[in-house]
Amino acid sequence: DLMAVIDSLRSASVTVEPTEDGCVVAGTPHIKPTDITTQPFPGFPTDLQAQLMTLLALAEGNSVVIEKIFPDRFMHVAELNRMAADLRKEGSAVIVAGVKKLIAAPVMASDLRASAALVLAGMAAEGTTIVNRVYHIDRGYERIEERLNQVGANIQRIDAPAP
Repeated sequence: DLMAVIDSLRSASVTVEPTEDGCVVAGTPHIKPTDITTQPFPGFPTDLQAQLMTLLALAEGNSVVIEKIFPDRFMHVAELNRMAADLRKEGSAVIVAGVKKLIAAPVMASDLRASAALVLAGMAAEGTTIVNRVYHIDRGYERIEERLNQVGANIQRIDAPAP
């Protein structure tokens, strides 16, 4: 069911190996650029476009992400740019110029998928990133901070101060 995603990850030089219970995914310090176009199943899922864009923001070169399902699903682009990504929206596409590192910044989650992408960007960024409006992420990722901390992340959920 995820072959389009696995193919895209492998194209970016991420290792994906099947196991009896699922798969093992291993990153690389040298992410290769790759182009993706969202498509109906069995194509690349629009629900993973923002997360893959976060990965491609750190690739060694230029990538293109084309959104064919929801052409305006790019709310995360401005927030990733706040973290020193180099993303340029062109209609229903984003040109991704890979950068050497992301820099922590306060960012605002606009939806479930953008929330996940910003959490991933925060994990990869230099410094401490604060993702605001995380209630979006809770709709799709139960206890995400606990699950990611189990595999080496350093995420804390903090209550926002009262207005």
